Amino acid sequence: MTTSVPTASNIPPGTLYIYAAPSGAGKSSLVSALIEATSAIEVCVSHTTRSPRPGEVDGVQYHFVSVEAFESMVAENAFLEHAQVFDNFYGTAKSSIEQRLQQGIDIILEIDWQGARQVRKQFPQSVSVFILPPNRPALEERLKARGQDSDEVIARRMRDAQSEMSHYDEFDYLVINDDFNHARDELAAIVLSNRLRLPAQAYFHQTVIKQLLAND
Repeated sequence: MTTSVPTASNIPPGTLYIYAAPSGAGKSSLVSALIEATSAIEVCVSHTTRSPRPGEVDGVQYHFVSVEAFESMVAENAFLEHAQVFDNFYGTAKSSIEQRLQQGIDIILEIDWQGARQVRKQFPQSVSVFILPPNRPALEERLKARGQDSDEVIARRMRDAQSEMSHYDEFDYLVINDDFNHARDELAAIVLSNRLRLPAQAYFHQTVIKQLLAND
């Protein structure tokens, strides 16, 4: 029996990860910690029409654009997905995503459930993860701790969060962000388990496999 072994010409593509969570669940902080601890994985920087929060930098957390610029990109079919969240628009540009995946780089999209639906239709092989807070009081406390929103805005975010969280069962994995380090390790475990699948392992360990299967 002949066993085929991957060659350098057919490197397995990277995985597209979809992370969604209600505002205040800690998604961005968890993703930052995951990126810092994991090689060959990066975040796709989305476009948004909302104003930058304190400490946010254009091109790092988001590409901050005007409504007019965003609508122009929609008209040009430049987005992989886009949606309205609260009073603002968010979108994931198509440029560079497919190229980076073909280079074997894993890509993370931080989007809402609406965008996740759109992306899964175009990338059915993607891996989706929903992040939940441990309870409603914890979620409200995290929103208040930001010190960026009025009580009225926080109350609306809590109502919208309940609607968003109801879509958790559309995702492949569910992570509860109660203990931050534990949640980060669970996200890392999802990435590791996916990288241990046969196509990737067969490619990266092809020399060992050839030696093991060689006829003496």
